[in-house]
Amino acid sequence: MTPNKPRPTGITLDKTTGVLQITWADGAACDYPLSQLREACPCVECRGGHSRMGREFDPDNILVLIPKRSYKIQTLEMVGNYAFQPVWDDGHHTGIYTWEYLRRLCPPDAPQGDA
Repeated sequence: MTPNKPRPTGITLDKTTGVLQITWADGAACDYPLSQLREACPCVECRGGHSRMGREFDPDNILVLIPKRSYKIQTLEMVGNYAFQPVWDDGHHTGIYTWEYLRRLCPPDAPQGDA
C-alpha cells in the first residue's frame, strides 16, 4: 500500500438518513449525501462522454450539486481494494467510485485528517 493513497477505515451506508459515511486512515470523517453522490457519478455516461473523464471535470463541492431527484443505494459492491460500485435505485450501476475520487469529494466542512 502506498502511504499517499487514501484508504477508508470504515464505510457505513445509512439508508434512513440517506448518507454514506466514510472514515479515512488520515483521520478524516466524511458524510456524503446519497443524492449528491449520485449526481457526482464518475461513469462515462453521467460525465457526458470520454472527453469529460479527466479530474478537471470532478465537482469541487458535491454539496452544491442539485439532484434531479432523491436517490438511494440498493447495494454497494467492492471493486478490488481500490473502489466500490453502487447499485442505485434508478437502476444505474456503472459508476466506480475510487477511494481517491471519494476522498477528493469529501464535503468541505468535514473534519479533515492529514490529507
